[in-house]
Amino acid sequence: MDALCNVSAFYYARACVEGKTISDLLINGQIRESEVRVIGEHGEQIGVVSIQEAMSMAQEADVDLIMVAPTAKPPVCRLADYGKYRYEQMRKEKEAKRKQHVVEIKEIRLSPNIDTNDLNTKVNAARKFIAKGDRVKFTLRFRGREMAHMSASKHILDDVAEMLKDIATVEKAPKQEGRTMTMFLAKR
Repeated sequence: MDALCNVSAFYYARACVEGKTISDLLINGQIRESEVRVIGEHGEQIGVVSIQEAMSMAQEADVDLIMVAPTAKPPVCRLADYGKYRYEQMRKEKEAKRKQHVVEIKEIRLSPNIDTNDLNTKVNAARKFIAKGDRVKFTLRFRGREMAHMSASKHILDDVAEMLKDIATVEKAPKQEGRTMTMFLAKR
């Protein structure tokens, strides 16, 4: 929690006057607009008023004037306790971060002379990744004399796509890039 939220009103006002931003939000004396749209403590629309009138409303209610939308015309300010408002915003961000699922790209490397059992093992690993919701990148790597027969080895990636067609779709078809051939699969 921000230490300035617990400091007395004198130091709080002084920090605002000196131009130190407590966070990215402008509050009280930091707001330099002539007119602002004000939202009350309980979410009610008060309307467009001068900054002096908005500041006096905040002082009467013994709360802070917080600029929540500086890019709006006129900027939107809210009457609220700054510490409580900031705590609620941090809690909402944390909750949103917890709920989101980051899709990772898992890479599985193959070689042109892979045996069928090894290929089945790699396909089963890919099946688990796809079931979790991740994307899978299959990379077929060529070395030395294998480079001469790159087009003949494309069937390996096609076989992988065929084996996984029940749960995955080919997001990016097999494509040759230098010494590698890559293919992306994603959940159906």
